[in-house]
Amino acid sequence: MRIATWNVNSVRTRAERVAAFLERADVDVLAMQETKVAEDKFPTSIFQDAGYEVAHVGYSQWNGVAIASRVGLDNVRESFERQPAFAKSGEPRVEARAVGATCGGVDVWSLYVPNGRAIGDPHYDYKLEFLYRLADSVDAAAPAVYCGDYNIAPTDSDVWDIAWFEGKTHVTEPERAAFQMLLEAGLTPVTHADPYSFWDYKAMRFQKNEGMLIDFQLVTAPLGRRLAHAWVDVDERRGKGASDHAPVVADYDTQSLSLDDVR
Repeated sequence: MRIATWNVNSVRTRAERVAAFLERADVDVLAMQETKVAEDKFPTSIFQDAGYEVAHVGYSQWNGVAIASRVGLDNVRESFERQPAFAKSGEPRVEARAVGATCGGVDVWSLYVPNGRAIGDPHYDYKLEFLYRLADSVDAAAPAVYCGDYNIAPTDSDVWDIAWFEGKTHVTEPERAAFQMLLEAGLTPVTHADPYSFWDYKAMRFQKNEGMLIDFQLVTAPLGRRLAHAWVDVDERRGKGASDHAPVVADYDTQSLSLDDVR
């Protein structure tokens, strides 16, 4: 099974590009983040025409997550257990930042972790709480992959210049400690040779290869043992109309999953 995770940065803006990627890369399951569209405006037909079922959570032009699968889409969940709510003002609500489904016997999550905005901002605390509760919800015994834009560079080598990030989010000790909690909960990052998955549109970061590794597939042991190969599809960051993120793609030998593994 080939699984990809991609912050598409507006699925309607890039719908045809996403459909072309699915065909070119022969993807079985795609986890998308920042769809930036409400449910009734999601371009479902483009995916259905290509043979994919879709689960999407989106309430407005902000956030939004989706899973497109051609190997089944069952047990859809629109949030994880005790997912925190947030509001800058007014009544807090659970945002469109998590969707889960069982695809071909694998539990797949698409996650868009809060950015954090700035150290000391309420959104930074929300980001940490989101990660704490996500760690609490992990089922390490099942074959599962927690895909997404985590908005954290876990090590100094995951950013182009750690000195540039001094005093900024994504590299702080509390954020990295929260990411470590996910690993302690039984998840392992899928590894690949590509250093970055995100390059800001500003200052010609992509052309200078000044990027960050903030997009991950975190797998439980039952699925991680079946990892064959992984890479970042950097070509999807090139050309007109590209997202500022590139897909992280991984191949798994799911045919060897036993009945004990699949729940």
